[in-house]
Order: sequence, then structure tokens, then C-alpha cells
Amino acid sequence: MIMRPGQQLLLPASPLFIWSSLVVALAINMALNMGVAGRSPWVPDLLMLVLVFWSVHQPLRVGVGAAFVFGLLMDVHQSSLLGQHALAYTALGFFAITIHRRLLWFTVPSQALQLLPFFLGAHAVELTVRLLGGGVFPGVWQVAAPLLEVALWPLVSVVLLAPQRRSPDPDENRPL
Repeated sequence: MIMRPGQQLLLPASPLFIWSSLVVALAINMALNMGVAGRSPWVPDLLMLVLVFWSVHQPLRVGVGAAFVFGLLMDVHQSSLLGQHALAYTALGFFAITIHRRLLWFTVPSQALQLLPFFLGAHAVELTVRLLGGGVFPGVWQVAAPLLEVALWPLVSVVLLAPQRRSPDPDENRPL
């Protein structure tokens, strides 16, 4: 793969780290939904954020199928209409995989801005399915969640790429 100038060469991502980060994001999402905020419309969906991150950086390991399964797990946890999160996560995973090569050429803040329409679209899909199923409109605060997810993208990028940035063989005589 051709890399942009100044980009650091990364080690391969460990499959154990990828899947454990997804399970931790699922657990954090579940804890946020049961916590003080409840299922507030402004709370960012961290599982969605981590799924998009790994769909962009490791599209062969985390794809549409994983997004669907994690979406079903969120649907069951929230007792929402079965398939609401699954449809949103699947569509988001598909579009993230579609643009992953182009997206990796940009800096992290530019990536976040380019992902804003995708996060807005995924939340719009969730809202549409919820409203078609007879749910109530959560309010204008629904728009805050995608904005917070975009704001969290640089932090997630730093945290999830940290294990790949370490030197594979520490040696003073080697520049890599």
C-alpha cells in the first residue's frame, strides 16, 4: 500500500485486541444505557464508533457480519425493535468499508469530518426504524450524538492504534 508522506509504519493489529476492544465497547455501551444518563439521545454510541474504526482500519477482519451481530446484541440489550441497531450498524459498516482506502489518506481530524455524514445517517436509520415501530421522537438532542462521536474519533484513533505503534524490535541502530 502506498502511504502518505510522514505516516508512521504500523505493526499488524492483533485479532485478540480487535475483538476485545469491540467487546469492551459493547460493555461500555451497555453500562451507559443502564447508568445515570439512561438511554439519552445525546449519548454517543461507542460501539458504533469502534465498529467504524475497525471497519476502516481492518476491513477483512471486522465487516458487515460483525456489525450485524453487535447490532443484534444492542437491540436485545435495549429491548428495542429487533433489527434497529443491526440495520444501522450494518449500513454504517458497509459504507465505512466502501470508503476505507480513501479515508486512510487523510489526517485524523479530516477523517472525523468525513465520517460525520455516515454517523448522522446511521442515527437517522435508527430513528426512522424506531418511529416506524411506534416509538416516540427523542427530540432535537438526537443530533448531538453524531457530533460527539465525531469529536471522539481522534481519541479512539490514538487509543486503538497505540499497540500497533510500538517498535517491533527496539534497536538503537535501526530507524524503524
